[in-house]
Amino acid sequence: MKKSALIAMSGGVDSSVAAFLMKERGYELRGVTMRLFRGNGGEEKEKSCCSDKDTDDAAEVAYKMDIPFEVLDLSREFESLIIDKFIRTYEGGGVPNPCIDCNSFMKFGLLLKYAEEQGFDCIVTGHYARIEEENGRFILKKAAVPEKDQSYVLYGMTQEQLSKTVFPLGDLSKDETREIAKRQGFVNAAKHDSQDICFVPDGDYASFMERYTGKTYPDGNIVDKEGRVLGIHHGAVRYTNGQRRGLGVSAPSPLYVIGKDMEKNVVYVGSDSDLYSDTLYAGEVNWISCPGIEREMRIKARTRYSQKEQSATVYPETGGRIKIVFDEKIRAVTPGQAVVMYDGEKVVGGGTITPWLPPF
Repeated sequence: MKKSALIAMSGGVDSSVAAFLMKERGYELRGVTMRLFRGNGGEEKEKSCCSDKDTDDAAEVAYKMDIPFEVLDLSREFESLIIDKFIRTYEGGGVPNPCIDCNSFMKFGLLLKYAEEQGFDCIVTGHYARIEEENGRFILKKAAVPEKDQSYVLYGMTQEQLSKTVFPLGDLSKDETREIAKRQGFVNAAKHDSQDICFVPDGDYASFMERYTGKTYPDGNIVDKEGRVLGIHHGAVRYTNGQRRGLGVSAPSPLYVIGKDMEKNVVYVGSDSDLYSDTLYAGEVNWISCPGIEREMRIKARTRYSQKEQSATVYPETGGRIKIVFDEKIRAVTPGQAVVMYDGEKVVGGGTITPWLPPF
């Protein structure tokens, strides 16, 4: 019997080519687009996703390949699992990464569950990463082409999820992917990559939060390390570590956001040098290449998607948390963001950077 796969089709070129490659391998396929956020509707943004146009593009590619296609409405689940967490993280003083959460909870959570209920052997996405089995454990590896590697946003995948997922693009470059799409005459062969948050296509997340919750985030003090009030902020959720623009504070040298106290509604500012630190703590840790650690381990890690990996040591903490100490200080470590650990090409695991107060 043919193996079967459910293809997560976003309407972009990557998932479309992933579907084509799985058909070439002889899989029985069905394409599915998750309807996640209704607020975007028919609004078309070049670098956003989840619009009606994206759904139309996915359907057209599926029709061209002669595979069944459906739209799965998960908008209620998306609100509770992604949007609500997005807001909680900002209100708690952090900066969320909803695309990582969408992968963990939607694609490899609810969509995989749906695929299993429908009797499919696996799910397929257009991510640039690789999955290999070593000594009975499934290993997540970087893409063969470093410039397109997306392993950072996949660190939350469990062993079961990895065992039932296929990434057909892991060995390809983006140019190779587009060339395949062009040869097949796909409507989205030249389509831009999605980069914006689907439910905040204009980038103004604070205004979205106020509309969504009905709250107004109150003004408060902008304070330096000596406790001097330098100005007034217009809602602490609007400020992130490392931010320089929009502070509305005059000073003889540039000032940056270096921390926040959400309970006191205070935004702290300081010099660029105040943004550098060598230690962070993380919770919600997911281990991939190993089941966990009982003692320190040498790794490389990054705290942002596009950041260069930095040498560090990870230590186990109580309650499943970890401490990471970098060999050299890094800039603007931000609570709510992911820290992902690597051992060469392998993803060791990762977690969510926990909030802290500035040490003064």
